[in-house]
Amino acid sequence: MTISRRTVLTSAASATTALAQNTASAPFRLAVAGLVHGHASGFLRQVRARTDVELVGVSEAKPDVLASYGERFQIPGERRFRSIEEMLSKTRPEAIAAFGSTFDHPAVVEAAAKAKLPVMMEKPLAVSREHAERIRKAAAVSGIPVIVNYETTWYRSHGYLYELVHNRKDAGEIRKMVAMDGHQGPKEIGTGPEFFEWLTDPIKNGAGALFDFGCYGANLMTWMMDNQRPVAVTARTLRIKPAIYPKVDDEATILLDYPKAQGIIQASWNWPFNRKDFEVYGATGYATAYGGGTLRTRMKGERTESTPELPELPLHERDSVSYLAAVAKGMLKPAGLTSLENNLIATEILVAARESARTGKTVAL
Repeated sequence: MTISRRTVLTSAASATTALAQNTASAPFRLAVAGLVHGHASGFLRQVRARTDVELVGVSEAKPDVLASYGERFQIPGERRFRSIEEMLSKTRPEAIAAFGSTFDHPAVVEAAAKAKLPVMMEKPLAVSREHAERIRKAAAVSGIPVIVNYETTWYRSHGYLYELVHNRKDAGEIRKMVAMDGHQGPKEIGTGPEFFEWLTDPIKNGAGALFDFGCYGANLMTWMMDNQRPVAVTARTLRIKPAIYPKVDDEATILLDYPKAQGIIQASWNWPFNRKDFEVYGATGYATAYGGGTLRTRMKGERTESTPELPELPLHERDSVSYLAAVAKGMLKPAGLTSLENNLIATEILVAARESARTGKTVAL
């Protein structure tokens, strides 16, 4: 059994067949723009392990970072570039994956739009409404797909929660959502210096834990609520470890008010362990996703919790590389968690949360 949560332009079976036929003749040509985001390592490991994807180029302005990644992932010198413009002029990619700072996203999308190439970036979409508008405008004018990648998008637990609560309405109307995301802190988990530098910069990251992990809850709750904006946002932040994070928050709580529901986002660089958990409570039941592999539910008429077996996601929706390839080849249209529409609203939520934390007042959307 598989579950699908996005708009599919062809059936799952025909999409898989088409991808197999396409990749049998020629690998998917992919370019990577920026390498200072720590998630670039995991992404490049995925690409390197596949025979249906060819990394045609990487671009990075910092020569030491470019050299380090080039050596670690055995990227030939002729495929390493100092700028995205140079890379695109000398390679023929089918799509771009962006791993720069969040502040860099508009420039990458504008370059992708000029080249008429789909682009995928690491979460969140933008550091401000102005940056989000630049991205929206570039995508609208060029018609390119813009994808925002979250680790939680590929979780079976979150996918089945959505199927039960959103699609099947097994828990009744949604009343409360709680998202708990974070870890012990960037320094504490050994984040690389090029990642740590911008992640702890309020300009390049937008904030600290508020943006870094608050974005997960904003993304998931917007998904569950069918892209409905909350009517109000209230947030509080703390700087518990100022010696390590003197410029940004390391603890944040965001409250989203909807007409008939509330969302609580707990974003932290102070959890004792890594967390990416999501709870949704309806009028008659609830479902709680723990990480990517466990879901606990209790619905009307049930006396105890259940732990259902989690179905697989469709083959092209199980990881970011497969998804980007399917979008680039016209098999999928970004929707739901990956979509620009969702992430423009998520940006509004984060910007409002930042303003609320600054002023101590609730911000109406």
